[in-house]
Amino acid sequence: MARLPVTIATGDYDRVRPIIDGRVAVEGCDVSYFPIPIEETSYRTFTNAEFDVAEVSLSSFVLARSRGEIPYIGLPVFTSRMFRHSAVYVRADAGIENPEDLKGREVGVPVYAMTAALWVRGMLAEEYGVMPSDILWRTGGLEQPGRYGAFALDPPPEIEIRPLPAGRNLSAMLEAGDLAALVSARAPSCFRGGDGAVRRLFPDYRAAEEASYRKTGLYPIMHLVAMRESLAEAHPWLPASLYKAFRAAKNMAVAALDDATAPHVSVPWIAAEVERTRALLGRDIWPYGFRDNLDELRAVLRYSHAQGLAAREMDPAELFHPSTRESARV
Repeated sequence: MARLPVTIATGDYDRVRPIIDGRVAVEGCDVSYFPIPIEETSYRTFTNAEFDVAEVSLSSFVLARSRGEIPYIGLPVFTSRMFRHSAVYVRADAGIENPEDLKGREVGVPVYAMTAALWVRGMLAEEYGVMPSDILWRTGGLEQPGRYGAFALDPPPEIEIRPLPAGRNLSAMLEAGDLAALVSARAPSCFRGGDGAVRRLFPDYRAAEEASYRKTGLYPIMHLVAMRESLAEAHPWLPASLYKAFRAAKNMAVAALDDATAPHVSVPWIAAEVERTRALLGRDIWPYGFRDNLDELRAVLRYSHAQGLAAREMDPAELFHPSTRESARV
């Protein structure tokens, strides 16, 4: 039987590299792999459906699935996860010492629907009582003007979202004092300059993130892998083959972290870091799978609807192909 040609696009991570370089095969497939940044992957997938399998923003995927606007179905492969207390930047002179001080302030965000911002708003609401409607949201490019989200939004009237003035960008506006704060997955240049005018809301963000995990048990998911739904219908074996390959590649990458003879990562104390991380998160520090991530998925769906993104409240099972919700056991 001829092997099925499949195109895959994700970021170039250690957890997918064994598929990129051929150490892990996708059963029954000839893979053409495109290791490209998530912004490009998501844009090309959501706008032109260019790839058979692609890494996409979890928040945008939920929004699109809730509206029936995307011809892709998810796999419980979470290529990016990250705690996001580090993503909140504030003017040092704005009088913002605690999350509650954000109420009534103008806060920038590149795209309201971006997953990092969704998790930040969820954290602010559920841990600090700062609701999305308590903040005046301003959207636009982080360093360059003219960035827009992939989907039109229809937020409830109590949530105010307005684009930046023409020609302005978020970093410059925060530096000038035209914004009080900024939520961004990337550090803005006004912070990287290091003059102290802009700082993080949570200076010791690792301590804050570890405390949040101990309190909530949530390990935020940023991206997932999705595949063409028509391809899954035509080849019912394919979703499980893809999931199996991505899981094997991730397990290979995580196992390499235990080899401290000649570290695979250019960090001198990587062994100690892995031990510290496992002490908090458990043995599997990067869990894939539907059931092992239900708490995070339920939180994302709850946040998305409450924040005016998802068109309706969804069940986590609606996001994933049925054959990938359970794994074979021996």
